[in-house]
Amino acid sequence: MREARSNHHEAQLQLGKLYLFGTKSLPQSLTTALHWLSRAATQSNKEACLLIGDHIPYEIARNFPDQVAIQSWYRTALTEGHYEAGLVLARLILSDPNQIDDKKYAEAIRILETIADHDIAEAQWLLAELAKDPNARPSIINNALKWTARAADAGIVDAQIALIEHAWENRDYPVFLQHALPIARSITQAVQQGDVINIDEQSSRLLFRCGQLLLKQDGHASEEIQSMWELAARQKNAEAAFSLGLWYARMNEDGIRVSIGAAATSFKKAIRWLTQAGEQGLAKAWYALSLIYQKAEFSQRNMNDAQRYLELAADLGHATAQYERGMHAWRARRDDESNDIQAVYWLQKANGNGKADAAAVLDKIAFKANPASWAVSARECLTHEIFSSHPFLAARIELAAVFGLTRPEALLLDIHNADKGHCLLVDIREFYRRSKRKLILIQTGQERQILSRIGRLFEKVDCGLNGPEGNYRQRQYRLKTMLPAAYQENSDDEEYRETAEA
Repeated sequence: MREARSNHHEAQLQLGKLYLFGTKSLPQSLTTALHWLSRAATQSNKEACLLIGDHIPYEIARNFPDQVAIQSWYRTALTEGHYEAGLVLARLILSDPNQIDDKKYAEAIRILETIADHDIAEAQWLLAELAKDPNARPSIINNALKWTARAADAGIVDAQIALIEHAWENRDYPVFLQHALPIARSITQAVQQGDVINIDEQSSRLLFRCGQLLLKQDGHASEEIQSMWELAARQKNAEAAFSLGLWYARMNEDGIRVSIGAAATSFKKAIRWLTQAGEQGLAKAWYALSLIYQKAEFSQRNMNDAQRYLELAADLGHATAQYERGMHAWRARRDDESNDIQAVYWLQKANGNGKADAAAVLDKIAFKANPASWAVSARECLTHEIFSSHPFLAARIELAAVFGLTRPEALLLDIHNADKGHCLLVDIREFYRRSKRKLILIQTGQERQILSRIGRLFEKVDCGLNGPEGNYRQRQYRLKTMLPAAYQENSDDEEYRETAEA
C-alpha cells in the first residue's frame, strides 16, 4: 500500500488485482480496483490496461472522471484481442452526447461490427438496437435483422423477443415457432412445476400465439394448445380466453361446428371463458355467447340471453352483431314503427365496420340525401330580404335542397322530431295523408352541420300548424308568392318515391 501510494506502478497493479478479485481478508471492490489500476495504466502499464478492459464493466467505467484516458485503456485492450473491452469502449463513446461526433460515432460502429463478428452477443444486440435510430447508417439498418438473429441464437432474451415479434408481424410463422415455441414450452413447464406462479403480459401473448400456430399446423397437439391458452387466459389475455371458449364449444366465430377442439364439448366451460373475454372488452366474445345461447343442443338455450349478448357485442362494435341487431329491429317495426330508426342506426354502424350486407339493406329501407330540383331552383332565388323576413321558409328550402324533400315534406316537416342524429325522419302523415314515412341517411359532415344549424333556428319554435308559420295553405301561399321558381318544375305537389320493403 505504501509503495502504491508512492506511485510505484507495479505496486498499484498488484493492489488493483487484490481489489479486483478479492481475498478472504479483502472484499472485492471494482471501483477501488479501477482506482489503483488506472494509476498504473497512466504510467503505461499494459497489464493494468488489459485488466481494466477485461473486468471493469461499463456501469463503473462511465463514472470515471477522465473519459479520454479510460477509453484509451479499453482501446489498448481491444487492440490486444480482448473483444469484451471493445463492447465497453463502444458504449462509452456512444453514451457521451457532448463529445461524440461523426468520426467518434463511426469508430463506435466499427468497433461493434468487429467484435460482433467475433460472436460478442451483446455487441450484436447493440447494433440491432442502433438500427432504430432514424439517423442510423443504411448498413446498420440493412443488417439489423441479421444481428438480432445472431444475438437471439446466442441467448440474448431481448433479442429473442424482438426476433419473435418481427417474425409475427411479417407472418414468418416458421421462424416465429422456431424461437417462440421453446420459450412457451419452458414457461408452461415452469408453471406446472410450481417454479413460476404469474407470467407477464408479453409471455401470455407468446403462449397464445404459439397455441394459434400449433392449431393451424397440427391439430393433434390439442393438450399442448389447451394448456398454453389456459395459462395465458388465467393471466387475463382476452384473445386466449376467447379462443379457449370456442375450443370448448367446438365451434368457430360464426357458430359453425368444427372438428378440432376439446375432447368433449363443454358449453359450461366455453361460457366461462367467453364471459371473461367479453368482460375484458372483446366484442366477438359476446357475439359467440349469443350464438351458444341460440344452439338447440345447448340445454340452457335462452333467446333472451342470446339477444342480450348480441346487444353487448353490437355496443362494442362487432359488425355482424350490429347487422343482426339492425335486422331484428327492422322486423320488429310492425310492433313499433320507431324500430325502423333503430334498424337504420345499427345497419349504418355495421356498414361502417365493413359489413357489406348492411349496405345492401340500407339501400332498400332508407334514402340517401339527393338535392330536390325544385328546392335548388328556389334556393337560387333567395335574397337577403327573404332571409331576414322569412327565415323559417328559407331554412326549409335549404333543408329540401340538401335532403331531397318534396314541397309538402319541406313545408310540414316537424324539425324538432325529424333529426334522429344518424338519419332524418320524414313523417307528415298527420297533416298530409298521401305521404309516406321515410328515413333519409345523414352521411356527410356537411349534411350534419346544415341540419344542426337549422335545428338551432327552430329550437324554441312551434313547428305545428298553430305555430308562427301558420297552416299548410298559408305556408304554400307564402312559398308561391315569395319564390315562384319553386313551382316552375312540377305543378303537382307530390313527388314521392316509394319506400321499399326489405
